[in-house]
Amino acid sequence: MSTLDLRGQVVWITGASGGIGEALALQAAQAGACLVLSARRAEALARVQAACPDPARVALLPLDLTDFDAEAAYTAACLPFGTITLLVNNAGISQRSLLVDTRMSTYRTLFELDFFAVVALTQVVVPAMRARGHGHVVTISSVTGKVAVPLRTGYSAAKHAVQGFMDAARAELQRDGIHFTTVCPGFVRTDISYNAITGDGGRHNQMDSGQANGISAEACARQVWRAVQRRQAEVLIGREGWAVLLQRLAPGLLRRVLCRLPLTRFQNSTSNS
Repeated sequence: MSTLDLRGQVVWITGASGGIGEALALQAAQAGACLVLSARRAEALARVQAACPDPARVALLPLDLTDFDAEAAYTAACLPFGTITLLVNNAGISQRSLLVDTRMSTYRTLFELDFFAVVALTQVVVPAMRARGHGHVVTISSVTGKVAVPLRTGYSAAKHAVQGFMDAARAELQRDGIHFTTVCPGFVRTDISYNAITGDGGRHNQMDSGQANGISAEACARQVWRAVQRRQAEVLIGREGWAVLLQRLAPGLLRRVLCRLPLTRFQNSTSNS
């Protein structure tokens, strides 16, 4: 991380109370950025703030991204250090339920947090970035946004939607100096499977083996910031990139493999998120 230089950047990170978001925040703070950190749990955000080298350069903005006013949130985010120059859409929630067992309210929750919050926050930061002629939007998607798997119908759909949104936004706005980086992690050791929602909207409350054996959140964050430095449009993180390659080269084969695997295989292991 010694080559990462974020001095002068005002970075807004959602989902910053743990996991990948916390690792991104700590590394950005070490690299000299001013940070605005958002998540639902104010006490967890305060813990992350205290762990940063200079807590005075870290502002906290607790938000529930399933029910919020994006314009008001953006105004509040700009108050501590000025206009946001780099947005990291990291907040998200995963799913562990079959289509036939999943309520529409659960699907709506998945889309509110994993897709519509990304759209809303990107919309409010882009005008000022466009006026300045530079800015960067990073969205944490998933390998599941490329390769859909069982027990993730809503989650996979939301992440596929994010991929399309980011690609189209890049095509529209890169000419204005705004860069868009979509991050597709595979297995990462976070609590995302534990916090995943079931068909009735409850919590999965289990640590899947995929997450338990994945790369660390710190290693994932380092690759994210490297991609930002390089202004990469998209980055795959983790060993699960083979599935994306197979999707491109032999989609029919991948479909047959997924359809033949027992569903129990996906209850205890999956790509990030």
